[in-house]
Amino acid sequence: MNPITITKKDEIIMRLIHYFITEENYTPIVVRGVKDEVWLENNDAYYKIIRINSNYIHNVEQYRIDTLKIKNVMRQIKKKTLSFSMKTLNLLLDLNEDVKITNEKNIVSLALDTGASDEDIKKIAEYFPTIQNKLIRNVEGLDLILNVTEDINEKTEKNNRVYEATFKPKKIVITYAIMILCTFIFFLMYLFGNGSLDAYTLLVFGAVYSPLIKLGQVWRLLTGTFLHAGIIHLLTNMYSLFIIGSQLETFIGKKKFIFVYLISALSGSLMSSIFSTTISVGASGAIFGLLGSLLYFGYHYRLYLGSVLKAQIIPIILLNLFLGFTLSGIDNAAHIGGLVGGYLATMAVGITGKSEKNDRLNGFIVLFIYIAFLIFVLFR
Repeated sequence: MNPITITKKDEIIMRLIHYFITEENYTPIVVRGVKDEVWLENNDAYYKIIRINSNYIHNVEQYRIDTLKIKNVMRQIKKKTLSFSMKTLNLLLDLNEDVKITNEKNIVSLALDTGASDEDIKKIAEYFPTIQNKLIRNVEGLDLILNVTEDINEKTEKNNRVYEATFKPKKIVITYAIMILCTFIFFLMYLFGNGSLDAYTLLVFGAVYSPLIKLGQVWRLLTGTFLHAGIIHLLTNMYSLFIIGSQLETFIGKKKFIFVYLISALSGSLMSSIFSTTISVGASGAIFGLLGSLLYFGYHYRLYLGSVLKAQIIPIILLNLFLGFTLSGIDNAAHIGGLVGGYLATMAVGITGKSEKNDRLNGFIVLFIYIAFLIFVLFR
């Protein structure tokens, strides 16, 4: 049996991979047609792509071809992840000293010594300061392989647990409860009033009506979102709620779902009241908020849901907004308000495994400012 031989180049590659995966939350990606290269991705980082190239680049022409290859891969990843901009840190482990690195748009290239000298680490530390303290240094050979493999497997298992907990099927409760409540109130309007198409009955049951809201009946901002005018209105919204709500409740959990739904409903009613003095009812503003929430969630999981975002969520939002602007009788202000409210509410509560504490804090601040602004405009 031949002994395992580990070169200095192999060691620095393993050290770098270990650091970027375990400390900076990058994940390996498969790039077809490449050899002796490692590509890592983190869509939430400033440098979304880390590329480690151990191939020997011996002249300027080869360096230019290598740069073109990076740009081509970046275009593919941008398309897949719906990214408008993408920055790449390109680490070159075997560059001829006669080849001068040139600046490229969105690509930062660093030439490293395969021995991982302190000077090399300082170069990377300009972009990732923690590498000086977190990079494995005192382990070599087979022990290095074992340590790196163990740590990466542990990190991968942790990420897999978060992924499974997020996407595994769950019992739907809140969505069904809202559907039952809306249907129950709908029949109550016929039992104790003149039906769901009667303006007076809608007002008695709490329809959104800005003149009364400005007089202090602020509860209408929420109660009106559980009322529907006519059976078609009810069935359309309940079907949409069933399709969209059941998915989102599975993804973000019941508590977050309740918060997002109520904030979306409130935001939609506020926006509707600002732009209209007519009676407004329906769950469509809140449902648009759920779409906004799915948009935020899908963007953070776009490696898995990128095709769903492009083929379903975004087209549905755009189509419904277009219909709202072109057809009469549709409260598009409520739709837009709900959409923005749902997006910001999801930013505030965060996405498990994706959102940092600062992200959630910023989300709450922006959401508070947004709701406060709508209230100010309505009551000014």
